Amino acid sequence: MDAAFICQMEDILDLYEEDWDSRYPVVCLDEKPYQLLEHTHEPLPAEPGKPEREDYTYKRNGTCNLFIMYCPQTGWRHVKVTKQRTVRDYAECLKELVDVHFPEAEKIRIVQDNLNTHKGASLYKTYPAEEARRIYKKLEFHYTPNHASWLNMAEIEIHVLCKQCIDRRMGNTEILKYEIAAWEEERNQNQAMIHWRFTTEKARDRACPCAGRGSEEPMIASIITSIAILRIALKISLKINLADH
Repeated sequence: MDAAFICQMEDILDLYEEDWDSRYPVVCLDEKPYQLLEHTHEPLPAEPGKPEREDYTYKRNGTCNLFIMYCPQTGWRHVKVTKQRTVRDYAECLKELVDVHFPEAEKIRIVQDNLNTHKGASLYKTYPAEEARRIYKKLEFHYTPNHASWLNMAEIEIHVLCKQCIDRRMGNTEILKYEIAAWEEERNQNQAMIHWRFTTEKARDRACPCAGRGSEEPMIASIITSIAILRIALKISLKINLADH
């Protein structure tokens, strides 16, 4: 961890602390591959005292990709199922954010990791230059530090999605889209929020008094400890949220 890490971390944390402004929404974007698995034998239904039982054998039906978009200030999320995870798929997600989900926004701040497709150039590889520029001017990219994708709240939302919805066999994208849409609708109606407590101020509070006055190493060491504590707290918080919903 170095000064560049701290700079990017504080940039993300400052976004999370902002109040909601429909002109400048913050959207966390992440993606997850999903393997399509089909039952070779119908599961035995649940009975009193017995859970549903399924055969250990299954049929592989390929993979697909999930784009997860999450707005931390409003508790809105959307999951887009695509066949692949290509430059075009990513560019189409950005266009959907601009034209469908936040058409009135002046600038959408995107929190994302450093995946090679997560660039403005993906728009230019997909659309004519004029259209690519129109979409790009509506976006502002904020990248998580290397090896710190956990700072992206969309990653937490992915864990919730897995635990509550897709941690089971689904053999095709039609079933998958249907199940995810039902999950998404319920979560959005409930405005289910991620209770993020790690802030720039808390990170600095744990640093030594000399931090911020020309001494970088003590602050970095302290923040490493803070991050370890945060990751444990997030796991505990996630378990509590899952139990509540």
